[in-house]
Amino acid sequence: MTDGEGLRVGNGSGFYGDRFEAMAELVEGGPLDVLTGDYLAELTMLILWRTQQRTPDAGYARTFLRQAREVLLPCLDRGIRIVVNAGGLNPSGLVTALRELGRELGRDPAIAAVTGDDLLPRLEELTGRGRAPVHARTARPLADLGVPAITANAYLGGRGIARALDAGAEVVVTGRVTDASLTVGPALWRFGWSPQDHDRIAGAMVAGHVIECGAQATGGNYAFFREIPGLEHVGFPIAELRADGSSVITKHPGTGGAVTVGTVTAQLLYEVEGPRYLGPDAVARLDTIALRPDGSDRVAIEGVRGEPPPGTRKVAVNTLGGFRNRATFLLTGLDIEEKAALVQRQLARRIDLDGIDRVHVDLVRTDQPNAPTNAQAVATLTVTVEHHEPEAVSRRRFGDACVAIGLASYPGFTLTAPPSDAEPFGRYWPGLVAAEDVPELVTLPDGTGEELPPILGGQPAASSAPVAAVPPTPPVPDGPRVERPLGLLVGARSGDKGGDANVGLWVREPDHLGWLLEIAGDVDAVRRLLPEAEGLDIEVHPLPRLAAVNVVIRGLLGEGVASAVRPDPQAKGLGEYLRSRWVPVPTTWLADDDEASVQSELAR
Repeated sequence: MTDGEGLRVGNGSGFYGDRFEAMAELVEGGPLDVLTGDYLAELTMLILWRTQQRTPDAGYARTFLRQAREVLLPCLDRGIRIVVNAGGLNPSGLVTALRELGRELGRDPAIAAVTGDDLLPRLEELTGRGRAPVHARTARPLADLGVPAITANAYLGGRGIARALDAGAEVVVTGRVTDASLTVGPALWRFGWSPQDHDRIAGAMVAGHVIECGAQATGGNYAFFREIPGLEHVGFPIAELRADGSSVITKHPGTGGAVTVGTVTAQLLYEVEGPRYLGPDAVARLDTIALRPDGSDRVAIEGVRGEPPPGTRKVAVNTLGGFRNRATFLLTGLDIEEKAALVQRQLARRIDLDGIDRVHVDLVRTDQPNAPTNAQAVATLTVTVEHHEPEAVSRRRFGDACVAIGLASYPGFTLTAPPSDAEPFGRYWPGLVAAEDVPELVTLPDGTGEELPPILGGQPAASSAPVAAVPPTPPVPDGPRVERPLGLLVGARSGDKGGDANVGLWVREPDHLGWLLEIAGDVDAVRRLLPEAEGLDIEVHPLPRLAAVNVVIRGLLGEGVASAVRPDPQAKGLGEYLRSRWVPVPTTWLADDDEASVQSELAR
């Protein structure tokens, strides 16, 4: 440990494919107690399944195995524990590979595994007992899917990780734990919190949520990115955890990026829903969080309150959705709508579109009138076809039909790519299962196994301190307003939660919160900002302590990223789209440089 008071946890991976060298940079850049890596997203489990179909002993994040070749020895020598969910669908396979790597490097690291998340082998048994997962929102049973699940993983907590570390594990490999559990587990181990220490556990959950996506906490993907130095090579985040559940988010000195109240706020709002942030070990109340600067590149997180965990566990189920093919046509210049209509008539003549399960047609008008360059006069027409059998949407049937009209279609006919064959795609199904059906299984370094029964909730423990009063909502000044982009005053971060989209909006000046609530504080206001959400269920959750609003749009992404046909299937750009929307802004808030920025953008 670095000192007797705290625990320094650095996260060197925010997704499967993150910057490879970040792990080594965290280890070499300064003091650290625990190195974590988050590799699993909902889509990742499907990717790992596909890999496992080709290579049965695969199913884990092979990137981490290559990273371990660089960081394993330094971590062992310095007493840095490694905790990663890179085990994916095959934690035992990764453990075996790491042991082989250790022998190759002349060491015998103590490695433990945390499993119990994989419900696929148990679905028949759970169904027979009437305890199969149900849909998280509709409560419809898994059997209603009508197709078999190919992955089904419950989200585990941090207690298995803590038990493994307590048994002397130097490396802990897990399957599907919650992203925050990679931080909660080491905190439980270090501080010895009881399951009833809900406030402290919730504080660790919040810190884990901030650092789980790597450089997004240190300036990456930040709305006001022009203010962030060193984005060419951003440092990865560190959470300094304390025994009372508070924490400080920071990074190693001299690394790129920045840690500010804004960058931390942005990540707190990322891919969350309501104010109650649910986890297997506790529920963190996002509406109790207090942030404050704590020095250069340091932000303190305090005041987090927690509740007992829910009686259910989230289950991510993937199914094979069918087969998909697509073609994108470039339409240039005049008569764009007529050109798009001609392509559709011609394809309908050559392909039985009515006999295909689903056809998506997306015309994107990126063209400009009297464009100064050829590229700026181009619109795109994308036709996507899906079917339960690959032949119906194969290259021979669909791809060749798109090519065959090439000399008999609209003037300037151009395809962006040659035809390809159909590819399988998955569908995501968000489920819930009773907590008592998801024990955490720990294989300790000596090979013995333990089963940790789940925490089933209970009564909230007494908080260690009263919750500070919520500040009153500032009034909006009277006087004239002018239409300007929302992003002049508002930051945003957005992402996906299965088929739902989440976007967090915050103001950097607390006095602007009342105005933000006017602009995006209720369902009707959000529909005005986002017309394509018409007809969809919308939830709006004000978070006044963060000067923020969190918005959830149900069903905007269809059945999840694996099956989405939107240009932005994970809603990563949704927040930036909303920031580009023009809204009435009090003129007294607009500085000269704001106006200059707007005029510069309009002149482009």
